[in-house]
Amino acid sequence: MTDAHPLLAHTAELDARTRAAAKALLHDVFEGDMTDEDWDHALGGVHALVWEGEELIGHASVVQRQMVHAGRPLRCGYVEGVGVRADRRGRGHGAAMMTALERVVRDAYDLGALSASDGAADFYAARGWQLWRGPSYTLAPGGLERTEEEDGGIYVLPGAVPLDLTGDLACDWRSGDVW
Repeated sequence: MTDAHPLLAHTAELDARTRAAAKALLHDVFEGDMTDEDWDHALGGVHALVWEGEELIGHASVVQRQMVHAGRPLRCGYVEGVGVRADRRGRGHGAAMMTALERVVRDAYDLGALSASDGAADFYAARGWQLWRGPSYTLAPGGLERTEEEDGGIYVLPGAVPLDLTGDLACDWRSGDVW
């Protein structure tokens, strides 16, 4: 387990070198399956960064999005770009970053949400993130669109607002992967 504490910083506080290092790290972590749109989705919020000396070995961020559930708009802290360098995994860095971002979510948003890869689902569930069991949608420019390919991979961190995990959940639209 690590005793490292991630550095928290807003995107506006990250210099060009740090942004480039984070983007390169995530490109490596996701083995080239990280698009420019995916990177853009990780910007504009709070980043948790883990450094070893001058090397960035971990990144995660939380950005504000809007969700609609039970006819109510909800301010959502959406987690993006979570990754730890392969040779530094299993040392608690991911957990430390998520602990820091979960505090941000709990203190600033109605709920947290994320789209988990199959390999990360157990990690999030063990931290108290709950699988959204209802149908998912996006509020696309042409209206409400079903996103059934995302069902079974969306996790939420409930806050003060009651949630029916079997109900409908719609996210705001964005280019690329909407979830």
